[in-house]
Amino acid sequence: RSDVNDLKNFFLRWYGPNNATLTVGGDVQPAQVVKLVEKYFGPIKRGPAVAKDKVAAPVLAADRYVSYQDNIRFPMLQLVFPTVPQYHPDEVAIDALAEIIGGGKTSLLYKNLVKPQKAVQAQAYHPSSELAGEFTIMALSLPGKGLDSLEMLMRGTLAEFERRGVTDDDVARFKASRETDLVSGLASVSGKVSQLAAYQTYTNNPNRLPLELQKVRALTKADVLRVYNTYLKGKPAVVLSVLPKGAGQLVAKAGNFTASKDGYQTPKDEYAGLKYAKATDGFDRSKQPGSGANPVVQVPTVWREDFENGLRVMGSRNTEIPTVTLPLTLRGGHRLEQTTMNKAGVAALTAAMLTEGTQKYTGEQLAAALDRLGSTIRVSGGEDNTTVVVGSLTKNLPATLALLEEVLQHPRFDPADFDRLKKQTLEGIANQNTQPVVIANKTYARLLYGPGDIMGTSVSGTTTSVQGLTLDDVKQFYAQNYAPNVSYLTLVGDVAQQDVLPRLGFLKTWPRKSVTLPAGSPGPQPDKTRVYFVNKDGAAQSEIRVGYLTNMPYDATGDYYRAYLANYILGGAFNSRINLNLREDKGYTYGARSGYQSTRYAGPYTAQAGVRADATAASVKEFMSEIKNYRNGATDEELQFLQASVGQQDALRYETGQQKAAFLGRLLEYDLPNDYVRQQSEILKSLKREDLQASAQKYLPADNMYIVVVGDRAKTFPGLSELGYDVVELDLNGNRVTAPATAATPPAPAPDTAAAEKVKIVTKDGKAPKEKRKQKASEDGPKGKGEGK
Repeated sequence: RSDVNDLKNFFLRWYGPNNATLTVGGDVQPAQVVKLVEKYFGPIKRGPAVAKDKVAAPVLAADRYVSYQDNIRFPMLQLVFPTVPQYHPDEVAIDALAEIIGGGKTSLLYKNLVKPQKAVQAQAYHPSSELAGEFTIMALSLPGKGLDSLEMLMRGTLAEFERRGVTDDDVARFKASRETDLVSGLASVSGKVSQLAAYQTYTNNPNRLPLELQKVRALTKADVLRVYNTYLKGKPAVVLSVLPKGAGQLVAKAGNFTASKDGYQTPKDEYAGLKYAKATDGFDRSKQPGSGANPVVQVPTVWREDFENGLRVMGSRNTEIPTVTLPLTLRGGHRLEQTTMNKAGVAALTAAMLTEGTQKYTGEQLAAALDRLGSTIRVSGGEDNTTVVVGSLTKNLPATLALLEEVLQHPRFDPADFDRLKKQTLEGIANQNTQPVVIANKTYARLLYGPGDIMGTSVSGTTTSVQGLTLDDVKQFYAQNYAPNVSYLTLVGDVAQQDVLPRLGFLKTWPRKSVTLPAGSPGPQPDKTRVYFVNKDGAAQSEIRVGYLTNMPYDATGDYYRAYLANYILGGAFNSRINLNLREDKGYTYGARSGYQSTRYAGPYTAQAGVRADATAASVKEFMSEIKNYRNGATDEELQFLQASVGQQDALRYETGQQKAAFLGRLLEYDLPNDYVRQQSEILKSLKREDLQASAQKYLPADNMYIVVVGDRAKTFPGLSELGYDVVELDLNGNRVTAPATAATPPAPAPDTAAAEKVKIVTKDGKAPKEKRKQKASEDGPKGKGEGK
């Protein structure tokens, strides 16, 4: 078992400047950056020498069959063949081979396993790392089906590839998609510097991108066949069966391999005699450098055109990379099922059907046409909207828009595709009931919205509602609700307004329809805080949800935005009070967060986490304690941190094409002025502690919230009954299992002598705190759907 000394030795051995690559990108002065690097990194002593590792390629004498069982619904089979490390000359050809065999609707695995419904999912991929690579074929079987037949289908697919060979179209589609991936990865500063760092670290050439593009463009059919013959044909593989517990009879083949230490040679001790060599500095490293002033955020320059049929179009040109992003949003989504709740799930199923084929193309032909362009069209059904997102290289935009017209206005609606997607949806719903996270979310939604509101039902529907859906239901939903007058389109990328508008004629002639968007429901408000418990036997973690349905729709500059700012300190950042308490101080969870989640409709306030089973009751107690105590107000340091953190992270919100498109989408979705970000900045700058406290007291009703807990009853239920709240036990469908447990006497709340003693923050002026609990801005911190932006 590792201890802290092992961690120290690992740090001393490997964390030296001679084993590191530092990349800096953005709106900076290179000379100034070099000086800062010399100041902060220059004095650090070199670590022990680090040589590049070399390992012999693994050789399998025969197929190795192994298996294990877990808490899953779908049996899984993997065939894994050893290949080559990253940047090897054969890597690109093997990647192309994986795409042909199992890379989507055009692949052989899709044709042989998914399309005929012999597998829920099937794919091939080629992950490669610094020392080795693996060609992996994976498939999820239908519940209860043996994996031996799946292995036969996989091996039959390889044999079919060998007979079929590689076509010109295979290679062309791979090249187009890979080129798009390489270019799109450069959309953000983070993407650029990450790629530079990877190339430098692994190849000693930060400018390797042109070489990678050249390798893709030089790929031939012969290359793909050669790597198949070299690494897959007749070669042994590791065959892994992953089975539901108690279903060992479904294994592909009995295990024939056990790992052995025979022949293993212990490597030399890399950690003997390591000593820490402290840097000789001319400054105090214990003091964090002060942050600069909040940047003046430059939001995208936009153009707008409203079509006569009601479609609103907004665009912004960005010539940095030759790509275009086009999200089309149709309002309504899952909420349109309010008047026909027995057909819940039809909105999502309709969205899924759009990319299954058009009047001109089957689903496979459509996927192939998009692959040849390196383009994507994705359609998804959500709670409030159906979204169509188009991505394309600028040079291929006209052809991509022609395919969008087919998808949007001429769907095929094939009965066989409908039956397959319906079956997959039902399997997905059944699988959700094995996942505590989903169980918690569903239970929480039922409580928030009540039995008469469609929002209390999952977007995918229920087993009963989906079983009753027909293809005519999908056709009717499409005919009634897909209309331009409830839609808007945003376009961002390397294309000018005058060039793209003439190509949108099919959207200008899209006929209007009378679509009634549903009004939101206030939901049943809890008369007092209760615990609602759902048992999940054997759950190692418990899922917790705490909250209520607010009366606030999204408002970019009103109460909603101010509530978002107030919550940032409580649960909106990695170093929020809730996360520091449950994760950093107590070690109950990997992450806890809270947030407001409104759209055009009022949404919930939710605090949530997955916690250790043995800390379930304690976690609920800490959640409620933090929420109640925050009503007493924030500290000056917390306010300063909030203003600096939110103000500076705004600079990263409008960088990529997708981010810019999301900004334009907010303008249209909420009818916002173009300068609303400036207004938010003024609100943030003038914010006072009293404002935070007023928002917390108004919108954090700690005595009137739902507490949902999903976990192992034997481990968690006794402690919950001692928290002082009534406890109601529910089944997976939200039905009451027992009468409410009588509440014990509530424990006296811990005195909150001073919030300032509880959380110390690194402030804008750079003063270092004495406590160990430091707050620091983190883009990876917990964020809710309603982030106020």
